[in-house]
Amino acid sequence: MNRRKATLGAAGAVALVAGLIVVPTALADGADDKLGSAEARGVKAAADRAAEEGVDWKDCPKDWGLEKPVQCGFVTVPVDYADPDGKTIKIAVDRAKSTGSKGERQGSLVYNPGGPGGSGLRFPARIADKNPLWTKTSKAYDFVGFDPRGVGHSAPISCMDPQEFVKAPKLDPVPDDNADKSAQRKLAKEYADGCKERSGDLLPHMTTPNTARDLDVIRAALGDKKLNFLGVSYGTYLGSVYGTLFPDHVRRMIVDSVVNPSRDQIWYQNNLDQDVAFQVRWDDWTKWVAEHDDTYGIGDTAAKVDKQWEKLRAAAKKEPVGGVVGPAELLGFFQNAPYYDQMWAEVAGVWSAYLKGDEKALVDAAGPDMSDTAGNKSSENGNAVYTAVECTDAKWPTSWKTWDKDNSKLHEKYPFLTWSNAWLNLPCATWPVKQQDALEVRTGKGLPPVLITQAERDAATPYGGAVDLHKRFKGSRLITERDAGSHGITNVENSCINKRVDAYLLKGTVGKKDATCGPHTTPVPEEASDEKSDAKAAQLPALPRP
Repeated sequence: MNRRKATLGAAGAVALVAGLIVVPTALADGADDKLGSAEARGVKAAADRAAEEGVDWKDCPKDWGLEKPVQCGFVTVPVDYADPDGKTIKIAVDRAKSTGSKGERQGSLVYNPGGPGGSGLRFPARIADKNPLWTKTSKAYDFVGFDPRGVGHSAPISCMDPQEFVKAPKLDPVPDDNADKSAQRKLAKEYADGCKERSGDLLPHMTTPNTARDLDVIRAALGDKKLNFLGVSYGTYLGSVYGTLFPDHVRRMIVDSVVNPSRDQIWYQNNLDQDVAFQVRWDDWTKWVAEHDDTYGIGDTAAKVDKQWEKLRAAAKKEPVGGVVGPAELLGFFQNAPYYDQMWAEVAGVWSAYLKGDEKALVDAAGPDMSDTAGNKSSENGNAVYTAVECTDAKWPTSWKTWDKDNSKLHEKYPFLTWSNAWLNLPCATWPVKQQDALEVRTGKGLPPVLITQAERDAATPYGGAVDLHKRFKGSRLITERDAGSHGITNVENSCINKRVDAYLLKGTVGKKDATCGPHTTPVPEEASDEKSDAKAAQLPALPRP
């Protein structure tokens, strides 16, 4: 996970919920969203060229931070698929070749970690790192990652100066009055305008359907007749769109931690649903912290832990910790706990250390690193792509009264994330380029069984999303991790899930019925680490966020 720093006036809001793409009829032979459409012809032309050219694999540039045996290259795609002979951009891809014999190889496994705005380039390192969860799969597949359009090394976009983006402390995301709300609205409008000013040429084409089309061109460049795909978080939405637009180009597809594709007001309603789910998972974590009060000394009941949280927020608002960590920055770090069980002990340990007089651990974890120019540029880029894709993909409410009413009501019962999530997405209310109409995800002719994995108490992508996609993709199978809530469970040690993932990728086995697995191992308490939290977070699925 790439932990993004603060953006706009508040940090900590979630940036991964995805929109709904719909096609009115089942599609044939990769016919794209309209049979015979200009975009469909553009995809075919681009894919044909890519298949002929392939990928010129070379050692990765040193500044990419990817070492052998990972190789890097580029795939050329149109900016606008309706104009395939017009402007083009290069999509950065990388791979680690399969470790098995020639007879074991089944093609490429392409990965998207989420976002929108997350880079998948770290995925092939799972082979180089000899990650035990992926040993069997790596014998059968080349592991392939890519930077989606606008991300990282693929024609990166920007909405504001990266150093300004990370400056702290930001405004408290929880408004005290209408003046605070007005200030946040002003910042959101300025951010939306900045996106157009700095990235206007690519902005209208920053959509999930276009990224799905890019994915089909990548498939062709890899020399694969059909796509093997693993998508996590927003990557499940990308997979859902690809499966809808190119159903008979899919060989194997796993979607892990699923975005709900059914709401009428995508992405707006999904963000509101997310606020509720985050509060539930926050409450799970505070209960766990209380159960281990002998280690952390924060409070011996969930209510006491929550009270300490409010006390910490109030103190940081009055006097930011280290001069840079206010309520917004606190939320940016503490929301790691509802996201991932793997971060429960880390976050609690940093908090405990602070209460014992050690400010440094909290400042290192939650504060900006102004000297990290490359990291700050990456963070700003990730947030810019998130905003661009989310706001361009679907219609959003333009009335501030709607936003104010809905979020004020939610905040009363679910205060942990609601307002920060609202401010993160508010640029969509004044988005300066045309927003697309929502389309429907559904099974197309030729779509094989899709494997869906979902934790029951996932905060970032509530469980209902997996259920809904399961209904839409006929023949799919749903694996539920019961009484668990970590995000991205295909990369978590749970033999019940791991065995089924291997069986699907290696043999295409989905089972005769859905499966329910017990939870993975409960996190073990630990003291604060001397290393920055980003070091551990970077091993988790990528989620661009402030």
